[in-house]
Amino acid sequence: MTLRIVPVTHAEANDFVRRFHRHHRPTLGSIFCVGVAMNGVSLCGVAIVGRPVARHFDDGETVEITRVCTDGMKNACSALYGACRRVARELGYRRLITYTLPEEGGASLRASGFRFDGDAGGGDWFRKSRSRTHLEHTPEDLVGGKWRWSAALSRGSEEGL
Repeated sequence: MTLRIVPVTHAEANDFVRRFHRHHRPTLGSIFCVGVAMNGVSLCGVAIVGRPVARHFDDGETVEITRVCTDGMKNACSALYGACRRVARELGYRRLITYTLPEEGGASLRASGFRFDGDAGGGDWFRKSRSRTHLEHTPEDLVGGKWRWSAALSRGSEEGL
């Protein structure tokens, strides 16, 4: 059994997210998507990378992994995070960020060279100035805090984070 990074379209990645992600919906857009397949044939995970959701990180040099979703295949997450780092670096980006829930361990992120940046706050998108309704499939505990992770993409350096 060998895991191999494979190209996937945004539509294919979103279809995988729709079928397998435990709490997120598909994304509206992306800069690039990657997949991981067992023996290069059977898709067992996807990652979607786009512009940073937080506008203060949207500096033209930073991209955000907005979804990582697998069917549970061992090492698939680590393979996806590593592939996202390599592709983003080759595209000229200087920083890659992503977020996890506090109860998610982050072992795949650490194994892929990401650094834990700490509590990112998070919370509800609802504000008096922009009311939002929670979707019926979004548990209330998922609108709470998140942890931010980052990886420098400049070759041979972890500076600049």
